[in-house]
Amino acid sequence: MTEPSSQPGPQPRPELSIVGTQVYRGPNVWSYEPAIHLVVDLGVLEDWPTDRLPGFTDRLLDLLPGLRNHSCSRGRKGGFVERLTEGTWLGHVTEHVALQLQQEVGHDLRRGKTRQIAGEPGRYNVIYGYSDETVGLAAGRLAVRLVNHLVEADPDFDFEAELEYFIVRAERTAFGPSTQAILDEAASRDIPWLRLNEYSLVQLGQGIHQKRIRATMTSNTSSIAVDVAGDKGLTGRLLAAAGLPVPRAESVRTVEQAVAAADHIGYPVVCKPLDGNHGRGVCLDLRGPDDVRAAFGTAQEQSRGGSVVVESFIAGRDYRCLVIDGRIAAIAERVPAHVVGDGRRTVAELVEATNADPRRGVGHEKVLTRIKVDEAALELLRNQDLTLDDVPEPGREVRLTLTGNMSTGGISIDRTFEAHPENVEIAEEAARVIGLDIAGIDFICPDITEPVRETGGAICEVNAAPGFRMHTHPTVGDAQFIAKPVVDMLFPPGTPSRIPIVAVTGTNGKTTTARMIAHIFKGMGRKVGMTSTDGVVIDERLVIKADASGPKSARMVLQNPRVDFAVFEVARGGILREGLGYERNDVAVVLNVAADHLGLRGIETIEQLADVKSVPVEAVPRNGYAVLNADDPLVRSMRRRCSGDVVWFTMEPAGTEIRDFVDLHCRRGGRALVLDRSDKGSMIVVRHGSRQMQLAWTHLLPATFGGRARMNVQNSLAAAAAAFAAGAPLHDIRQGLRTFSTNYYLSPGRLNEIDVDGVTVVVDYCHNVPAMRMLGDFVDQLGDSLLATSDLAQPSRIGVISTAGDRRDQDMHDLGAVAADHFDVIVVREDAALRGRQRGETADHVAAGVRARIAEGARCKQVEIVLDEIAATRHAMARANRGDLVVICVDKHAHVLAELESWSNRAQAGANAVDADVVGDPDLGSVAPTAVTG
Repeated sequence: MTEPSSQPGPQPRPELSIVGTQVYRGPNVWSYEPAIHLVVDLGVLEDWPTDRLPGFTDRLLDLLPGLRNHSCSRGRKGGFVERLTEGTWLGHVTEHVALQLQQEVGHDLRRGKTRQIAGEPGRYNVIYGYSDETVGLAAGRLAVRLVNHLVEADPDFDFEAELEYFIVRAERTAFGPSTQAILDEAASRDIPWLRLNEYSLVQLGQGIHQKRIRATMTSNTSSIAVDVAGDKGLTGRLLAAAGLPVPRAESVRTVEQAVAAADHIGYPVVCKPLDGNHGRGVCLDLRGPDDVRAAFGTAQEQSRGGSVVVESFIAGRDYRCLVIDGRIAAIAERVPAHVVGDGRRTVAELVEATNADPRRGVGHEKVLTRIKVDEAALELLRNQDLTLDDVPEPGREVRLTLTGNMSTGGISIDRTFEAHPENVEIAEEAARVIGLDIAGIDFICPDITEPVRETGGAICEVNAAPGFRMHTHPTVGDAQFIAKPVVDMLFPPGTPSRIPIVAVTGTNGKTTTARMIAHIFKGMGRKVGMTSTDGVVIDERLVIKADASGPKSARMVLQNPRVDFAVFEVARGGILREGLGYERNDVAVVLNVAADHLGLRGIETIEQLADVKSVPVEAVPRNGYAVLNADDPLVRSMRRRCSGDVVWFTMEPAGTEIRDFVDLHCRRGGRALVLDRSDKGSMIVVRHGSRQMQLAWTHLLPATFGGRARMNVQNSLAAAAAAFAAGAPLHDIRQGLRTFSTNYYLSPGRLNEIDVDGVTVVVDYCHNVPAMRMLGDFVDQLGDSLLATSDLAQPSRIGVISTAGDRRDQDMHDLGAVAADHFDVIVVREDAALRGRQRGETADHVAAGVRARIAEGARCKQVEIVLDEIAATRHAMARANRGDLVVICVDKHAHVLAELESWSNRAQAGANAVDADVVGDPDLGSVAPTAVTG
């Protein structure tokens, strides 16, 4: 941060504003954890740190006293208050306020940082952690409004009201107590989870190991069992058939049927909806036909099917027995909502005081529910000869509901270790009879410590998806850790929850390397999910065709229940936009870092780009591996960021400084893949400590074109190293590399070689300067090989080149200059997406680079501009003779391959050559070729 001027200029005004927002959902350039990134502009407040704003600190601490506990950079409680007193900038204050606001709603977050943006006075990057994305974003916005309000009071800003609204919104999006308990237990076991909707549907685990929960229903919950439990009449008949104690009951659909059933069963009776829940519509202790008639409508309103159950009334206490995976996990006594008189306050005042308990909220948002005074409560008061305005005598218990459900304001008392063994056995048997993996068995009996068959009592309900909060947060007694048996059931000890993840990043070669790794593990019988710039591939089937190298695509793979191994191409843009799409990767592969995409999203230097590329390395756990290119100094320096082990790969020969560095690493017990050269060729050798294992000759790998494609030699080293680190046997790695080729079906758009009527055509995705250098080296070697077999005295090399419109002008110029050294004729085209450029602008810059090198005596003698990709392809093919080499750097490889296939078919059919003159063809969207001779 810059030091403020000694004399402030303009007076402080509330000009703090948010000018940019990003949500990182995984490890990112700022943090290992999910974070929110705000770009804030202080305006004139840049000259007004907190020590120059009279009363600012005191007013802030009065509104948010929790800020006194923030340690900030001082590392001790009260450190942030010290910073406020000494003077800190309001961007930094915004960070801490956003964290504290989230703590106000129960999110324990303490991670944050604020950094000034270089070269932009008054602008800061504010980064802070979040648990819920919606809450985190709202906290940032409210923090900015609060800071501005403290700078200059806003009469329309009521912080107390804003904070209450913020808390209510946070509680609406938060998980309920039951779901949160399961997630906390899963997190303690390092089981990853992913929220699948805005409610309580959550995936635990990844890929093939995944399980799902929705509140307390799980992937193991039987749909039939849920239907049975929802039909109270059927539930009672099944339990009775199993010899379990249940009340006598009949299902009815009319009032008269209900009265007749009550007369048959015997009074007192209970009326309740056939398929209700949470105690809604349950009417107890009905002692005559008139009571039944009055209760029938209430019960029927809550019944989805219109049916009502009339059953005998069992006197006693209300107990909920929670059965998980066939065994009792917890038992709670449920006490109906009530207040106790004190001789001073009215019933209404007692209810208000009870609802003021901070543990009480609306619905299931807190551990207790507020007592609701409705018509049923008023009727119950009348039955007790009371009204809301009466003052009950001291010690008198005033009941406000008949049922003990927590959702109607009841309280719970833990009775887990008091139940008689026979009662425990009955509850467990009831869950087995219905078929529920998680069941709430409602017992009515005088005392759970005595056998119900002797004292009288019965099972009145069996509930699917029972709530946990009466057990995890009992009003009286010890909390029961009931999430543990749930997670034990879903993931028994020793059961994996994660699938191996290999992340591949770098400037060039990511897609090919990712495909090689996926091919190796597919050959081992794994169901591989892969993301790349071509799309999402599940078990060798392209399921989504798009640029899928970002975090959203990674999450799609992790959600697929067939996938047991994941390979992700991780691109710079996705990291900067959202971070990684997962928590960590077992193996991170970094191929290279070169000057590409500079000037985009705040990345101006190659060192900054290396910081972005290092994020997957930082996401490697202690038992994981980073596969790093020892030949690249920027990649080599990433070893310091890796918590796991490093596996090096290098193409440098023995005796060089880099090779000596790698050899030292291996002598210390490390792993590496190297090339050992001899008269026979280059051998890929796996080294692990003192062991050396020969893997394959590079010239025998189809992807290397006999060793001429050095970029694929390097990619093969990286893929083999990643597979070795991921546990693949050497023979499987060898077989995978030997069967992987760059044909269109295995590697579309990457060095696809095609023979079109005697013309050798290579299709590749080359689009930047470093890639063009590697492609040029390959073209030189391939051209020499063609010269030895061609009937032509000097076969021509024709290149169709382009780059993306968002690259810098100099990068475009350099691309053309590099290409000019390797081709005789260059056709410059443009991508369909211009990325902010005018039509023809990108091609002009590339062609200018070619012309500059032609003037300096480069190999190229002619450059032409044909903007449309298909038109450029046709133009290049029309220029070529048998024996020539045409290299097409593609944007839409499928369209180009289809055109080449069509061209080949026409040639085989003896069709006339396609007219090469594309001047003014409106269908092709091209411009006239511009020839420049040297």
